[in-house]
Amino acid sequence: MSNKAYDILKDIALILPLIITLVGAIMEIWNIPYTEQVVLTLTAINAFVGGLVKIANKNYKKKAK
Repeated sequence: MSNKAYDILKDIALILPLIITLVGAIMEIWNIPYTEQVVLTLTAINAFVGGLVKIANKNYKKKAK
């Protein structure tokens, strides 16, 4: 994975929880249907991206040795 791709994924993993919280709060306040499903889907995506970042970081450290 390139440094640029890693940096983008890392930024997404750091920003997505803020977006998830905002979306969840707004959907709940306005009684928009499927709030729980949307929030859980976004949370799963964030966990996946975080896992990719972790794997990329681990591979980078192996190559640096």
